[in-house]
Amino acid sequence: MARPASEWLKSAQALLRTPGKQAGKAPRAPAESTKKRKLLRGGLAERLCRLQNRERSAISFWRHQCISDAKTPSDKSGVLIVKILEIFEECTIQIAICQQLEQSPATLSSEDTIISAGEPILKVLFARETAAHLKSRPQDVIHIYPPWQKLLLGNADVPVIMNTYFSQKVLFTEHSETREKTYGLTKMLIRKNIISLAQTFRLNDLDDELHQESSDNQHQLETPPTFPTLSVSQSAVNDSLLEMVESQGAVGWRESQVQVVIQRVYCLPARGYGSHRGKTTACGGGRDADAIGELCLLVQDAYGMFSEVQLQSLSSADDIEQYCRRWEGKFCCLAGMKILQRTTRGRALGLFSLIDSLWPPVVPVKVPGQSQDSEMMTTNLPRPSFCYILTARSGEIHVEVDEEEQIANLYQPPAVHGLKQILQIDGCNERCNFWAQVLYLKLQVIFSLKIWLFVTDSTLQNVVHITPKVVPVSVAASCVLSTEITESLSVASRPIFFKDALWGNGRIICVERTVLLLQKPLLYSAAGADLSELTGPVRLDELDSTTQANSVCAVRGTVVGVNESTAFSWPTCDRCGNGKLELCPQDRGLLYCNQCSEVVISPVLKMQLEVFLSCPSRSQSAVKVKLLQRTISSLLMSSANEDGSYEVQSVLGKEVGLLNCYVHSVTSHPNCVALEEIVLLEAAARH
Repeated sequence: MARPASEWLKSAQALLRTPGKQAGKAPRAPAESTKKRKLLRGGLAERLCRLQNRERSAISFWRHQCISDAKTPSDKSGVLIVKILEIFEECTIQIAICQQLEQSPATLSSEDTIISAGEPILKVLFARETAAHLKSRPQDVIHIYPPWQKLLLGNADVPVIMNTYFSQKVLFTEHSETREKTYGLTKMLIRKNIISLAQTFRLNDLDDELHQESSDNQHQLETPPTFPTLSVSQSAVNDSLLEMVESQGAVGWRESQVQVVIQRVYCLPARGYGSHRGKTTACGGGRDADAIGELCLLVQDAYGMFSEVQLQSLSSADDIEQYCRRWEGKFCCLAGMKILQRTTRGRALGLFSLIDSLWPPVVPVKVPGQSQDSEMMTTNLPRPSFCYILTARSGEIHVEVDEEEQIANLYQPPAVHGLKQILQIDGCNERCNFWAQVLYLKLQVIFSLKIWLFVTDSTLQNVVHITPKVVPVSVAASCVLSTEITESLSVASRPIFFKDALWGNGRIICVERTVLLLQKPLLYSAAGADLSELTGPVRLDELDSTTQANSVCAVRGTVVGVNESTAFSWPTCDRCGNGKLELCPQDRGLLYCNQCSEVVISPVLKMQLEVFLSCPSRSQSAVKVKLLQRTISSLLMSSANEDGSYEVQSVLGKEVGLLNCYVHSVTSHPNCVALEEIVLLEAAARH
């Protein structure tokens, strides 16, 4: 039957109209978004590229024609109609188990469609782009237009349908509106089957070795980690960070989530942080100009891959301890993320030293390209060589932590060791965790503010013939300290938990990603370490030939000299201790304090005195000690002349000690040790 000219005109206009861009188009993979390279003209790659472009254009025009022709192409010859029973994914290909339907009009409901019992079940393959366009679900009816192809496999009873680019989902009239409203708010979770090459090519020998290795490991390892599944009403959940990055791209993850385990929570410093740390008290989200740092998570997925997630700016690190207790070891769903950087081991040594301390995984993890069965999971994997730095997109819900969920099997709590064990580690740049008592704190400003904490624990104190008894810990400016930590250490000694400190070259350093806590974490592995608090008197190492600079020691000896060039005294206010007194304007014979705004009637005399000691433990060295006020008063007691001066001879030969001292320097030419008497923090010196 001939068609009217008006219908021919409408068809021609529809074909000539440029298709509009689809808002829901899936983002390009990272490989597609890279800069285009020029291909050799006439070469295989150039011809393949032209063929792919023609194929995409043909599919795009065909879909546009379907929309123009009232959603159903007029030509029905050779159309394969199937009803989806089950959907899963293998190697980025969506596989639908379907049953063929009789040719039936589209006006029938899905319940009225006639299933042909004589037709075999079909296995229909959809490419990723086609699957994203169809958004198919079980019970959906799909029309597959030519040129589809049927492949009959010799070892399988189910025919395989390929080349399904020209496919269309049919929405029946009575349910189309309801299905759109219902399914438009949900995302379908697609089961993913990962098939190894050994299974594909039937490499039985390799397969047997893998099964034997996994069976041997089962006696030593715990059960594999189980990741809880979110309900269908939420966004599609993935368990692979790498697959999420490859599928969603670097721009951001809008409609998908990835489920991970939070291994560590810490705070990275903001630019310029270090000179004012510990002064702010408020905490808030967003990007704050007064922020001291960034709240960060180190997360790990089911395949063992790590990623650092930067969440929000902090104006105080006081909440870090609460975040650690609530979040570490819990499952977490990340959404609305974007990639800041893909970093490698050579560019982020600090980050990878922390990752290496959590490697290998404590339980078997999934292996990309292999089955997800427990037999194919392993812990025998190489160390990660790269890591993605992620950040949250502004104005979106980024992280959902299930705080009521049990601790994940994949979580590795801090492995706590005694200081004695840490000092025996041979490696360099090793992360360590320990519980120690802080005896003394010293500030040092060279290029930036650095804090030295001198610590000890029962593994050093309870053994008589072990040195050192006290270990210096350097707190770099990049280590963010909470106000609670700095205030507590400024007034008294107390035990501190050092989490993920760095050991190397004979020193312990607190750097980026190191966290100092006032309490032990809820979960940790002691590994036989003695974590008991100190109960007896604290002992320092006595000065000897092994004493090094920037350490603390105890010294005793006989005064053999006085450094007269540095000895002096000055009056101070008896009320406020102000050492800068002035002559009273009204009476030049009295002193006046500007801070108290009063005349000082009974000033307190302060003195500075450095003496040289003869020490039996270091007889070949000149030992110079800068004394504290109380030691000076004891040394000069009953030695003053009538005019208040002192004779050098009155202090020579006197015994001093045992003095707690900080070692400023140790030199060999001349052979001299410079010490300064110190006061240990109150709790440590109470005995």
